[in-house]
Amino acid sequence: MALSWKTRRRLSLVILLVGLPIYIVLVVSILNALGRPGILVELLVYVGLGIVWILPFKSIFKGIGQPDPDADADKKTPGKR
Repeated sequence: MALSWKTRRRLSLVILLVGLPIYIVLVVSILNALGRPGILVELLVYVGLGIVWILPFKSIFKGIGQPDPDADADKKTPGKR
């Protein structure tokens, strides 16, 4: 089922404002529980996990910065607001 642009925009906002901070706290907590690895290993883990979190949400974030494609169709239809 394809999500509308408006739904994807709202969902992306929720992911960024709620999901990302939770993910960051979870990753930092897990790394602290495992002990402090070397600085390069820690940097690689943070960079890797910083890229990995977006992969499942790629389709949601795609095109969100563009204008609403459905808005043009609504303006062309007479009598519809």
